[in-house]
Parts: sequence; structure tokens; C-alpha cells
Amino acid sequence: MYKSLFRAKRMVLTSSSKLATVAILVFILGNQCYAQKRPNIVIIISDDHAYQAISAYGSKLMQTPNIDRIANEGVIFNKAYVTNSICGPSRATILTGKYSNKNGFKDNDSKFDGDQDSFAKQLQHAGYETAWIGKWHLESTPQGFDYWKILPGQGEYYNPDFINMNGKTQRIEGYVSNIIENETEAWLNSRDKSKPFCLVVGHKATHRTWIPDTADLGRFDKVTFPLPHDFYDKYDNREAAKVQDMTIAKTMLMGYDLKMFPDVDAENREGAINRMNAAQRHRMDTYYKPIYEDLKARNLSGNALTEWKYQHYMQEYLSTVVSLDRNIGRTLDYLDKHNLTKNTIVIYMSDQGFYLGEHGWFDKRWIYEESFRTPMVMRYPGKIKSGTRSNDFVLNLDIAPTVLDAAGIPIPKDMQGESMLPLFAKNKAKGRDVIYYHYYENGEHAVSPHFGIKTKRYKLIRFYTRVNNWELYDLQTDPHEMNNLYGKKGYETITRQLKATLNQQIDKFDDNDARQILINGK
Repeated sequence: MYKSLFRAKRMVLTSSSKLATVAILVFILGNQCYAQKRPNIVIIISDDHAYQAISAYGSKLMQTPNIDRIANEGVIFNKAYVTNSICGPSRATILTGKYSNKNGFKDNDSKFDGDQDSFAKQLQHAGYETAWIGKWHLESTPQGFDYWKILPGQGEYYNPDFINMNGKTQRIEGYVSNIIENETEAWLNSRDKSKPFCLVVGHKATHRTWIPDTADLGRFDKVTFPLPHDFYDKYDNREAAKVQDMTIAKTMLMGYDLKMFPDVDAENREGAINRMNAAQRHRMDTYYKPIYEDLKARNLSGNALTEWKYQHYMQEYLSTVVSLDRNIGRTLDYLDKHNLTKNTIVIYMSDQGFYLGEHGWFDKRWIYEESFRTPMVMRYPGKIKSGTRSNDFVLNLDIAPTVLDAAGIPIPKDMQGESMLPLFAKNKAKGRDVIYYHYYENGEHAVSPHFGIKTKRYKLIRFYTRVNNWELYDLQTDPHEMNNLYGKKGYETITRQLKATLNQQIDKFDDNDARQILINGK
């Protein structure tokens, strides 16, 4: 009798043990399945890449087949903008989903407070494996990333140094865009395959001084680029534009920017060139020296020299884009090869727009369109239809809430951006009617600090500190922002309405700096 009871008891325990084991396995497998259902996220951020140089945006300057591929397989945002058009502050906004006045990184002299929340920290807490590789430019140690390998400061195009997680600096031979992609693929190969991942790839290209890969030197030498129609802009009735220092004619440097060196000593003083190895230097000298000799023989001056500089600038800049686009293609090919494409969001964007000779300029900073507007394309298989073209206002501010939304993570209340995903839902959400901008830096290129708004038709700008005035543009009749209408007869009502909207935006984003300027009239 006792033996029968013991056998029965053992059978119950064995069954219970088996059930417990099965339950544990189901739990583990369920978690792994859930992890894989949550999308992987790849965010590729370039530097100073103009939408005017991307064929998906209709550019006639060059072809960018790999950026175009993301657009063709997902969505191209025709009205993507930034909140503060300068490198570090844009990255801080992307990370935090907050305007510069809230994340604390207002200009490139700031230091990012890594203790604050970010989309990376939120994803990491939710079980994502996170990484940032390449340009960081936030002057602090990355937080919220399981792995990082970053360029110090702006980084270098040739044989760049990288800061590793142990704090040690490592120099890697080669061209920066290729190396960043190599490091990206190395991390993807070593990641924890049981977890979804979020990877940020920070490219240095196409930041000044636009040094192409040796493989791409001379790619556009036979092209003559048409001058932008406002290349010789006189900046009438635009005081801030008059005092800037970012023209191709006066500011672009023959040696530093265009690699036109009169002798070896001058060339050796340029750090970006001096760090090259013998083979790289030989290739550079072989290419640039005949160009310099030809230029010297021409003895150009005035507009002829300015237009020569413009042509050479465009050749350099676009040749640098070629390598950027090629390495973006390598990222997409990796996802295809490893069966990751269907469950991976890919976002490509620049940290801001850039001038390619419009108004006679290079660089960025302004709320004017070429600087304020940034390229942004996104692919999300199963959620965003291929070939989608969005005309909704979106901002770099929206990246953080978008990726959290996609991952099923509640968006923190203090994030000021909005998820872009409702714009592609069956019952499409209504987009913004207005966007707000604030540029703070009062130094390089003599661009006056300013803030303002853009609506579907108008742009209202308040300059302060260096220049103290207002500007108003009707973008429907004046898309190139040449005719400042502020204070002109007939625009009193729209000016009053736009000022009310500006005040609403300042209150919405709690921009006390702007509020005090309007109160004090400074």
C-alpha cells in the first residue's frame, strides 16, 4: 500500500517538474519571440549633408542610389527640419527628444549632460542592446549604450582616432567612412542575437573640409555645376545676412578647404593632410598639384576666382558624398545578407542641412531653408508602404519618440517631440501646422542668434544679440527668402497673427531665453 502511494506521489512530482520545465521553456521562448518581434533600429546620421545633393530629393547634381533605396522602400520626408542647425545640438536633440533649452546643449561650446534620459536609455532598460559608432560630438562619455566607439570631436577623414570604451584612443588606418562601416559590421557580428538592437551610425562625412576617399578623387572633375540663381545675393533688407562670414568668395580658404597649397611646408602644416600615410599622401599630391598649377597659371581674381572656388568646392563635397552613400549601401546589404531587413527600422538623416552655394554660402546655422531643412528617409517594412512621400512637418526632435513608439515603450512625458508613426496609420494623424526653431551660437561665421517659426506659407524670424531685428517671408511667392516683408504695408495682420503663434510655440516648449528677449526687446 505504502509503495503504491509513494509511486503515485513520485509520478505527481515528476509531472509537476515536467510542467514547470515546460513553463520555463515557454517563458524563455516567448521572451525570445517577443524580443525578435520588436523591431531592430538602425539610425544613420551624417554631418552637413544637403538634401540638394540627394537624388531622391530630385537633385541633378549627383546620384545617391543607397539613400534613395531607403526612400524607395519606405518614406521620404519632404519637410523634415531641425530645431537648431548645428552639429552637437542636433545630436543632443535626436537623443533626448527635447529642444536645446531643455537638454542643455545649445551650441558646440556646450557639454552634453549624459545623466539625462534618452531614447537609448529607454531602449536599454526595455531589453534592447544598444550601440553608437562613429561621430558623437557631444563632448561627454556616451551613456545608455552597451557598446560605443567614437571619434574625438569632429574626427578626421584619414587614419582617424577612435575613443574606445576603456577610454584609450586607437588610430585606425584608412578612410573614415569605410572604417565606421567596418566597425559597424564588426559590432553587428558580435552582438547578442537573442536581443533586439538599436544601432546609431555617426558618419563624419560630409563635414568641412570635404576630403574625398582616394578612390573618389576627380569623380566630378568633368562636370560644370550651374551657379545657384542667388549666388551673387546682395542681402538687401536682411541685416543678419549682411554681417555673416560664410561666403565662398571671402570665407572659404584655398588651403584648408580646397587643398590648394603653394608649397610642401604649407601642406605639412595642415593636420588633415599631414596625418596621411605615404600612399595616401602620394595619391593626394598626384591629384591636387596639377589643379593648383593650373589655377596659378590662370591668375584668376574677382568673380572668376569665386566661381572657380565654387566649382572645386562642389567637386570635393559631392565626391565625399559618394563614399558616404556607398557605405550606407554596405549597411543595407549587411541587413539583407543576415535576414534582418524585414524586422529592422532604418532611418537616415543629416544633423542639419547645408549650403551648396545658395546665397553665395557654405555651412548652415540659419533658419533659412537650405540650413533648416534636413534630409530624412525611413524604412519600416510592414508599417510604412514603399514609395511613400510625406509632406508633413517632422523634426529631428521626433526621432526619439518614434523609435520608442515602434519598440512599444511609453514615451516619457518630458519628451517634446512626437512619434511619426501615426502619420502612416490607417487613420492618419494630423501633422503639425507650425514648427519652432532656435539657434543660439554667437561666434563662428558671425551668424546672429535667432529664433522663429515656419508655417505652411510663412516664416517669421527674430534675430538678437549681433543683429536686433525681425524678418518675414512669404514662402509661397518667395521660396528663396530674398524679400523681407517685415514692416511693409499690407502685412500688419499676418505679422500680428504670426507673432501670436510664435508666442504660443515659445510657451509650448518653455523657451525662457526667447521669452525674455521678446519681453526686453533685446
